[in-house]
Amino acid sequence: MTKTVSILPADTYNVICRTIISAEDKKNLISLYEPIIGPIALALYFTLEHDLKLSDVISSEYTHHHLMTIMRSSLDSIKLARETLEAVGLLKTYYREGNTNSFVYELYSPLGAKEFFNSPIFNITLYNNIGKNEYDLLKYEYQIPKIDLKEYADISKPLNITFKSSSTIESFEVAERNELDLKLENVIDFDLVISSLPKGLINERAFTKKTKELIEQLAFIYNLDTLKMVEILRMTITERGTFDREEIRKTARKYYQYNNNGKLKIKNKGVEPSTRDLKIIEGLMVDLELSPSVVNVLIDYVLRKNNNKLNKEYMETIGIQWRRSNIKTAEEAMEIAKKENNKITKKIEKNTSIKPKVENPAWFNMDTKKEEMSEEEIQELEELLKEYR
Repeated sequence: MTKTVSILPADTYNVICRTIISAEDKKNLISLYEPIIGPIALALYFTLEHDLKLSDVISSEYTHHHLMTIMRSSLDSIKLARETLEAVGLLKTYYREGNTNSFVYELYSPLGAKEFFNSPIFNITLYNNIGKNEYDLLKYEYQIPKIDLKEYADISKPLNITFKSSSTIESFEVAERNELDLKLENVIDFDLVISSLPKGLINERAFTKKTKELIEQLAFIYNLDTLKMVEILRMTITERGTFDREEIRKTARKYYQYNNNGKLKIKNKGVEPSTRDLKIIEGLMVDLELSPSVVNVLIDYVLRKNNNKLNKEYMETIGIQWRRSNIKTAEEAMEIAKKENNKITKKIEKNTSIKPKVENPAWFNMDTKKEEMSEEEIQELEELLKEYR
């Protein structure tokens, strides 16, 4: 368990060089990391790097009052920012107790774009924080264009042809790119996992370090306990008694999507929604991460505004707006829908001498506290979900 340490403005710190921060790294920190860690944590990282640059290898000794002054932030905000940097692998902190407590801060390189987008935690967290549109723009920005080199010959010269060897020079340690592994508290009991899987089907090398790390990450992302993860792993055992890491990711994602979609109430005047409608609703819940109660309000709102038809582009536009407005509950969704309805009404009243009769949607006065489905509704939804699983 990590020790909780109090911190005072008079406490001192040094920064140690454990990395090289390139221009590309700074771009990644702003484009990829800032949406996750926030501006204060990013400012702390760059401030510590600036302190370090004054002496290159190890910084001079500073007080935390120095940080408070430079960043114009409270000590609590700086401590929270520091812990955020530690959590995402950009900083490691050491502590020595004394009359004046001393800290050492080690800075580490951010992940490169390829490693970042291949990381289950970073990739999904970034997507959740900025939404599909911004995510797609970022991904496009970082994609390398494909060039067909089939008709080209590789004529690059090797090192030993271009340069001749000379006398041996004494080696010394220099700063290099140094990325810090993410630390996650163990949430999966691997002894229980192994004992729960069919004996004789699992190769002893199946649970490699990377596989265990992936399992822990997926458990963190999708809030899976050990027994749920066992169920997922049972479905991904290969003929060789090992695991396909990509299949584990896909299965965990489907498991999460199915179990969360299972709470959705879909009623369209008694008519079963089509596969197309279900995919629209799935996109609202999975891609935009709107809650089931908010999606229900959105469905009812669009059906009333669009002649009982669900329009994908229209719903996504409203869904993105509601997500950016941090709409979490049915009450909040009804309030923002009512405001939008009033705006439209006022425009109509302004542009015509005949004031239209505006009828509030039925859900304005609905009791939204009840979220549970009946057994009949659950069975109905499971049958509908089979269409697109």
